[in-house]
Amino acid sequence: MFNITLPMSQNIADDSSLSRRAFLSATSLAAVATGLLKSSANAATTEVKADTDKDSDLVSLVNILQGTNSSKEFSRGNTLPIAAYPFGMAHWTLQSQPGGGWFFNPNDNRIQGFRCTHQLSPWLSDYGYATFMPVTGVCDGDQTRRASSYNTKDAVLLPHHLVLNLLRYQVSAELIPTERCALISIKNQSNDKLGFVFDVPGENPLLVLSADKKSLSFASVFNASGMHGAFATHYVLTFSRAWESFVKTNPNESHVGILWFGSSGPDIEVRIGTSFISADQAALNLIREVGSHSAKSLCTYGAYVWNSHLSRMQLEGASANEKTTFYSCMYRALLFPRIWHEIDNDNKTVHRSAYTKNIESGVMYADHGYWDVYRAWYPWMSVVFPERLSEILQGWVNISKEGGWLPQFPSPGYRACMTGTLIDAVFGDAVVKGISGFDLKTAYLALKKHATTPGNPKKGYGRRGIEEYMKMGYVPADVIRQSAAETTDSAYGDYCIAQVAKILEQKEDYEFFIKRSENWRNLFDTSTGFIRGKNSDGSWVEPFDPISWGGAHVEGGPWQHRFDVPHNPEGLIEVLGGRENAVQALHEMLTMKPVFHVGSYNTEIHEMSEMAAVPFGQYAHSNQPVHHVLYLFTEAGRSDLTDYWVTRVLKELYTPTTFCGDEDTGSMAAWYLLSSSGFFSACPGKSKYTLTPPLFRKITIALPNDKKLMITRDEKRGRLKEIRFNGRACENSKIDHLHLTQGGVLEFVYT
Repeated sequence: MFNITLPMSQNIADDSSLSRRAFLSATSLAAVATGLLKSSANAATTEVKADTDKDSDLVSLVNILQGTNSSKEFSRGNTLPIAAYPFGMAHWTLQSQPGGGWFFNPNDNRIQGFRCTHQLSPWLSDYGYATFMPVTGVCDGDQTRRASSYNTKDAVLLPHHLVLNLLRYQVSAELIPTERCALISIKNQSNDKLGFVFDVPGENPLLVLSADKKSLSFASVFNASGMHGAFATHYVLTFSRAWESFVKTNPNESHVGILWFGSSGPDIEVRIGTSFISADQAALNLIREVGSHSAKSLCTYGAYVWNSHLSRMQLEGASANEKTTFYSCMYRALLFPRIWHEIDNDNKTVHRSAYTKNIESGVMYADHGYWDVYRAWYPWMSVVFPERLSEILQGWVNISKEGGWLPQFPSPGYRACMTGTLIDAVFGDAVVKGISGFDLKTAYLALKKHATTPGNPKKGYGRRGIEEYMKMGYVPADVIRQSAAETTDSAYGDYCIAQVAKILEQKEDYEFFIKRSENWRNLFDTSTGFIRGKNSDGSWVEPFDPISWGGAHVEGGPWQHRFDVPHNPEGLIEVLGGRENAVQALHEMLTMKPVFHVGSYNTEIHEMSEMAAVPFGQYAHSNQPVHHVLYLFTEAGRSDLTDYWVTRVLKELYTPTTFCGDEDTGSMAAWYLLSSSGFFSACPGKSKYTLTPPLFRKITIALPNDKKLMITRDEKRGRLKEIRFNGRACENSKIDHLHLTQGGVLEFVYT
């Protein structure tokens, strides 16, 4: 049951258990409501004139349903239809099924409410969420029983607002997000009284209702990642008019409140503030970001924010479907990682630490899995949004200061997920590309620590098998699961750490890590031509089956991990028997049957199903380990085959409605954005990009230094004759980051 008493205000910074804390008093709530009415223009919600130029209204091209038609058994993205600001702290979506994980499907014709979600993947579930639903007539609050049909043809689903007509209740509801808050505008078209449901999972949310019946607060403490006891998402709601009655229920271990409004008016506006710090901070966020601005003003500004981001990449010569695919991918790439910091009453940047439990100074981000995103997302950001990337990198440094270790998968705190410590590549790529604005020395100390010191990988920090890796030069299969993947990830990570050591003039460290980066050779079997698992005694794991998944590999098998040496393609080509043999191995991978054995998984996992569903052999683009592989053709002297296969993947595996596997917080989308633009970072941690003809006739990237990068190709492709940058030929189909980001014209010239 709800605690609906109205306690006196207490110290919101107190880290005692939530059950003993009051988040906002009735007096404070009244002050919030008054403040909202008095609020003047805020920097984030200034009135902005609508842009009617279709070429500028790129947000209207975004399909936020792309990738949402997914399940545990088969992923077409495993995404949510999210309305939010770029990197927004609060994501707002639709709930059609209760619980965490797969709680929305576009084929469901009933909606249970608007949900404030922090879920980065259905495989990792949600945290701190709450669901909101306007109703009329009779409603008992149960998620399933309160659901309403909605007309999908009439629905407006865009990054800056969601509009639904709830047919059961004869209500039109529009949700407009800001960075941490939202406004829900409700129009009652029925003759029944209007109600508003809020649904909070987990433990007692410590509800506080205001005396004037126009505002309330609660805390959602539910989390699926083992967060500390001080964790909560705090919500503050204010209403444009007072409610007449309040009903509370507890269906399905959830805390549901229903506010019923009288007949004094058919419409109502609900303004919702969120915070990871306190309800007072949520109220402050609400005043600053929403204030008393109209729904139209907030919607217009939200479109402006998205268009200003999306317009950094402009297309010419793209079809309608290609534009939708491109800008839907760009929208996906701009959702994560999530802002975790807030601006306090003294205008200082602070955050509730997921590592110390305390309120700490500085920026913070969360919800990014480096295993997924290092390959394409961070290189894309280094070109298109380097200023934001600097701030994100400082957030990761702050984690090492607060928790003692760099994270493996911050979501929002330490979490053990996937192999390696691929944050090595994140910082290695940043330093070779000259990204600044973060504490590099502290970052390096943290990188060196997890590469030389045992941590606690089960809790999400440190490398698995580091002791054996340092002693034997590989991670043994009879000691550590997924040992080959751990070894190759560690070797690549060592290469990237070496680049940071080099920049910091740590010569001995550089030589130490660059030598260790060749440890992949210890698991390359020349008799089979594959990277394999090896036991502590030096014997190979038998029997060897190149299409068997799991074992020494992760979410794949020997074929998907055969080319796991992005930092030394020359060495890999050599051990494969030279360029001709390497090209043949790549060709075989792409043209053989997409068959598999379930191996140590003992069942068919969704990645297997997705690989088998498309005609690309063992090249499982539906998962990230192969995302650099097509660019190895160029390393082996066959850039024409890179062009052929990249173009096929772009055209066949990406559509306006689907991805070919889990999108994973921008990773799949960023691959499309880079590859369709004509340049790709085949090895993050190196400053050069591999070039291949762009998908479109012209792409213009507005660089943050007020310069432009224009990438062009002939309308009709013939035989590629030359690649030129500012009139000079690009050797070996490569270009350096420094040159690319100084702006100019990159031309693909055909005979």
